[in-house]
Amino acid sequence: MVAAGMLQNPKVVRWLGGLVPAWKLLDIDSFNALRKEPSAAKTAIRLADDLGADELSRSAVVVNTLLLLRRAVDAGGLKLTATGNLSRAVVGEMREVMSWPNYVAADALRLNRVVNEPDFLPLHVVRTIAETCRLVRRHRGKLVATRLGRQMTAEEGCSALMAVLFHVTFWHADFAYFSRGLPNEWPQDDVGIVLWSLSVAAADWQSREALTRQSTIPNHAILEAAWDAGSMATEARILRPLVWFGLLEARAEGDESAVGRRYAYRKAPLFDRFLSFDVRLEHTSSSRH
Repeated sequence: MVAAGMLQNPKVVRWLGGLVPAWKLLDIDSFNALRKEPSAAKTAIRLADDLGADELSRSAVVVNTLLLLRRAVDAGGLKLTATGNLSRAVVGEMREVMSWPNYVAADALRLNRVVNEPDFLPLHVVRTIAETCRLVRRHRGKLVATRLGRQMTAEEGCSALMAVLFHVTFWHADFAYFSRGLPNEWPQDDVGIVLWSLSVAAADWQSREALTRQSTIPNHAILEAAWDAGSMATEARILRPLVWFGLLEARAEGDESAVGRRYAYRKAPLFDRFLSFDVRLEHTSSSRH
C-alpha cells in the first residue's frame, strides 16, 4: 500500500477525519510515475491536444487567452505601464469583452477606485499564463504576441492550445499571487497525484475540504497549521484553476452574495476528455485511463 505508515500517523488520521485518500489505491510505481510531468515520451499523465472548437469554448482560460493574443496581434501590441502592467485603457477594454466563471466584474470597481491589471483577476491570470508560456512578451513598452502566440491563434494551432496552457500552469506557473499567506507550492508540487485522485473523487459534488483530504498528500506544515490551510491552498492552486480551464464545475453553497462564499466542486465532462492516466491499482493488473 502506498504510504501505509503515513496513513497510520495519528495526526494524519485526525486530519483525514474518516475520509480515505484516492491515491491509496495506486501501486507504488504508478504513484511515483504521477509525480513526473507530462512529456512527449510515454508518461502516466496525458493531455489531449486534439480538442475541437466546442470543447475549447468550455475553457475560460483558452477563450480569453485567444482574445488577448488576437487583440495584441491586431493592435500591434498592447500598451504597458512603467511597472509592466497592461495600461488602464487596455484593462477597461478587456473588462468589456472578457467573461470568467464565478467572477463579477463589478466587484473590482467596488473595491478599487481605479482598476489596474492586478485588480482584474481574469486578465491578470490570462496575461500571467500567456507570458509564462511565452505566447506574449514585453517589447518597447508593449505586450506583443510572440511567433508561437501568433501560431496558436491560427485554426490549426488552437487544438493544442489547451494542453500548452494547462501544462505550464500546473507544472511551472507561480500561483503565489493567488494564494498569499498559504504554504509554498503545496499541493501543486504533487499535482499529478492530485489530478488523478480528483478523477476518482470528484465524480459528485464535494466540498473543498473533502476533495483536499481525498486528493492531496499532507505535509508537516499542513498537519500543524492552526487553521485549515490545506483546503484553502487546494482551492486556490488546484480547484479554482481547474474551473477556469473548464475541467471542474463549481456550485455556490449558501448565500451567493456573501463575501467569502463557499463552493462545492465536481468534474465537468471535459475533465475525462482532456486528462487521461496510465496507472495501475494496488493488487490489480488493470489500468485506469
